[in-house]
Amino acid sequence: MTKTDPRALLRRMFDAAVAAAQPSLCLPPHLPAPPKGRTLVIGAGKASAEMARVVEQHWKGDLTGLVVTRYDYGVPCERIEIVEAAHPVPDQAGLDAAQRMLKLVSGLTADDLVICLISGGGSSLLPLPGEGLDLATKQDINRALLKSGATISEMNCVRRHLSAIKGGRLAAACHPAKVVTLLISDVPGDDPADIASGPTCADATTCADALAILRRYEIAVPEGVTRLLESGRGETVKPGDVRLAGNDIRMITAPQIALEAAAAVARDAGVAVHILGDSIEGEARDVGIVHAGIARQVALRGQPFATPCVLLSGGETTVTVRGNGRGGRNVEFLLSLAVSLNGHKGIHAIACDTDGVDGLEEIAGGIMAPDTLARAWDKGIKARDSLANNDGHGFFQALGDSVICGPTLTNVNDFRAIYIE
Repeated sequence: MTKTDPRALLRRMFDAAVAAAQPSLCLPPHLPAPPKGRTLVIGAGKASAEMARVVEQHWKGDLTGLVVTRYDYGVPCERIEIVEAAHPVPDQAGLDAAQRMLKLVSGLTADDLVICLISGGGSSLLPLPGEGLDLATKQDINRALLKSGATISEMNCVRRHLSAIKGGRLAAACHPAKVVTLLISDVPGDDPADIASGPTCADATTCADALAILRRYEIAVPEGVTRLLESGRGETVKPGDVRLAGNDIRMITAPQIALEAAAAVARDAGVAVHILGDSIEGEARDVGIVHAGIARQVALRGQPFATPCVLLSGGETTVTVRGNGRGGRNVEFLLSLAVSLNGHKGIHAIACDTDGVDGLEEIAGGIMAPDTLARAWDKGIKARDSLANNDGHGFFQALGDSVICGPTLTNVNDFRAIYIE
């Protein structure tokens, strides 16, 4: 068998995962039939602009709309307006877009159709504060949640109950028009209510749940937030609400699909593939330690898999930022993996976010090799110190092992691959 270049194989696998989640590939089969009345396109997320462009390219008939995406993720559209706003901490541009979107869907009829394009990142891109709240409060809570170690499901529960547009409220505002939501999942378990905090989905969680999450992670909030949640005035649209009856929610792609595309690349190279899971959660450094233990067992014992092979996983880990580093769950996972493997021969890995941005960085993630720690030592960099400081980005940048791909125009969460020779 031809010798495999580990770095090249891992990068090809990541690129294949991203390509499989492109709206141009997965969206057209899910477009609904044209209505008797108007067709309006709305949406939010890192993939929403590209999704809007694909809708335009395949839609026969009149079409108008507004979608909001992350800065630098916009693409040219002719009939649908594209607005760019901030992610992961929201800004005024996102708030303005959310207000305009609600006005746009008012006054629709039962003959009208709303196509809602939702992908990861939409929670921050539609930051319309709930009753008595302002943008600054939402920004502060968002920053605290991002650093707290809360899961994406927990964060989105809080966001839904502090919002005037999430948690089914956007779909309710469209009533009586039919709403067809096309979703690209970036959350473990693919729950529609958690993707962009479910602006068009009924929500079974409660204000009490949101308040409990804030208290669990000791996030200080203004009295207005506590009053809103304790009073129940921040309650979301619940299952069975007549305003959502007949609405159609379609999952057009998800993390598992991306992992399977990457697996096909490895198999074409003659390497066996084992998918450990598409919804793995937990502290990134802890997940790194567990993955390292599995990789060592494979390398040393041929258990539970023979070598050569690739271990694949997806999901969304968390980082509790305690140091002065820049966070980034993929680089934190990868650095923890490297420290745990301690230069183990023949084990290589990649960890990247499929949206092209790992946390606050314009970097997708990084690549690890058996000599990673040794090369760091040669530069005077101690991997354990970098990990303790949550500085995975600084660590892999110094080695030239960051993965930079620019905006991918999609988002199916984190991608992790470990190649064991």
